[in-house]
Amino acid sequence: MTKANKVLFITQEITPYVSESEMATVGRHLPQAIQEKGREIRTFMPKWGNINERRNQLHEVIRLSGMNLIIDDTDHPLIIKVASIQSARMQVYFIDNDDYFQNRLQEADENGVEYEDNDDRTIFYARGVLETVKKLRWCPDIVHCHGWMTALAPLYIKKVNRDEPSFRNSKVIFSLYESDFKQPFHPDFLTKLMLKGIAKKDIACLKDPITYNTLCKLAINFSDGIIQQSENVDPELLEYARQSGKPFLEYQSPDFFPEACNDFYDLVWEKSNNAE
Repeated sequence: MTKANKVLFITQEITPYVSESEMATVGRHLPQAIQEKGREIRTFMPKWGNINERRNQLHEVIRLSGMNLIIDDTDHPLIIKVASIQSARMQVYFIDNDDYFQNRLQEADENGVEYEDNDDRTIFYARGVLETVKKLRWCPDIVHCHGWMTALAPLYIKKVNRDEPSFRNSKVIFSLYESDFKQPFHPDFLTKLMLKGIAKKDIACLKDPITYNTLCKLAINFSDGIIQQSENVDPELLEYARQSGKPFLEYQSPDFFPEACNDFYDLVWEKSNNAE
């Protein structure tokens, strides 16, 4: 069977654009390693307000920008920017919006207080990435999601975009991290995330309060494979992932992870296609 040759990375953090962290390091080095294995990649992250656009040479991609995404009956312009990591020969696409990202830090402000609208930002980011990929007319075989900000992507791919040419055959992998959020999402999050193709039963696991764990469980439900990315992940989530019966990659040390992940892509691709 043909291997998965095109890999879309949807991540929350990539160094050097934001400070080093476990997720930012994976976001920087995993796509490069996968590209060096001969696969074609695209990489996305939010354009957090603490990213220095001039120093990192970000520029807007006019042909991809200009769409409005409606969240809670309000139009939010989608702005796409791009930059290159020259040493890796890798481009990074940034999802931007003046209200959600441009003038804000990451999940919390300078005082460590989490933003009240992180739920809306999560919706905007996931939808923004998928709309941009469709505009690129690119069809990823594997979509690898990193971080809770990407947790809605599996649902939107499998339900909202299941008949779209770009995602019709995509297999989704979700990486579980130790990094989480503390402030539960607003109860009306359930209403705001709904789009055509999503039924209430699809999001039944999102019971109030909507916590990091419940959001990750939703991602697991609509993924084709799960990776334990951090050494210390909430045992409840690990058990939920294992009980799903889907391919599961146990924690790997950073030195061995790229090779194991590369093999895991083919395992998920083959198992999912055989099941169909």
